[in-house]
Formats: sequence, C-alpha cells, structure tokens
Amino acid sequence: MDMDVANKVLHRCNREGRWMFTRRDLAHLFPEDSDKTLTKGLARLTDKSLLERVCRGVYVNPLGAEDDSRIAERIAVAMRRGEYNYLSLESLLSECGAISQIPIDRLTVMTTGRKGVYPTPYGVIEFTHTARPVEDILAHTVKTDERPLRLATPATAWRDLKRVGRNLHMVDREWIEHERES
Repeated sequence: MDMDVANKVLHRCNREGRWMFTRRDLAHLFPEDSDKTLTKGLARLTDKSLLERVCRGVYVNPLGAEDDSRIAERIAVAMRRGEYNYLSLESLLSECGAISQIPIDRLTVMTTGRKGVYPTPYGVIEFTHTARPVEDILAHTVKTDERPLRLATPATAWRDLKRVGRNLHMVDREWIEHERES
C-alpha cells in the first residue's frame, strides 16, 4: 500500500462524509492489496495517525470523527452491520429521564447479533442479544434522521431491562407508572 495514495483516498472519503470503515470497506478501497499487504498498510496508517483503530475490524479517520457526537453509535452500527440494533436498556432510559444516573462512557445496545462488551476510545459499547422477531423490533423502535441507531420506545427499554434482569433498582418507579398511564 502506497502511503501517499492511501492518504489521498482517505482525504477524498472524508470530503464525501465517509470517515468510518470496516476492514472490508478498506479492502474495497484498496483492491490491489493482498490481505497481508492490507494488514501491513493499516498498521502503518494507524501508526501515522491517518486512521484510528477503534476496535477489531473498525477504523475511523480522526479528521472526520472529531466533531461527531454520535460516534459511539456509528461504531456500534459498523460492528454489527447486517443485524438489527437499537439503543435500549440503561442508555435509553437515562435519555428519557427514568434513570437519574447518566451512563456517560457506556452505550447499551440490543442486537440480533452476538452479545459482547467492547471498549473503544469513544466509550464502552455493550451489545445484548435479543431473539425478538424483526417485526417486533421494528414495531417497538423508532428511527430518526439524526441518530445512527434505532431507538427503543421507553416501554420497550423497560421491557428489555426487565428481561435481562439487571439495574432495575436504578429506574424511577414513578416514571414507570406515569408511562403506563400515558
């Protein structure tokens, strides 16, 4: 991988608004590179801070990522491409005001993919597997233009939290009762 060519490609992608890449994306950007050459090239790009490896198989161009307040959500989407993912549990309930403690460094995501906890430079991303049918997920979540992830409804986030059986004591019971009445 030629570093000057790689730098130009990454700058072009950044101008187009593309600054997050999976390893597969990068293989498509540099099709002439063998797998071994790509691996060495990515190591050199990260050493020169032209790319930042945020977790296994996911890279960001730091120039494009610096002003994005939703970068952790974008990383979660990239990590579980092809799966249904939505913000839920403590993250969503905190945003709704049902939990007084704000999980600043943790994003809780329900996914049809595999579960796992992944530390990144932009916070910890926690995936919790759900076996709910896609129709149920789509019916109980919303998609907004300003958020990369779908968002659980507050009732769905509460249901998910009860199902996984953790941190129930953190939720404001009055808020739950108010939601049930609404």
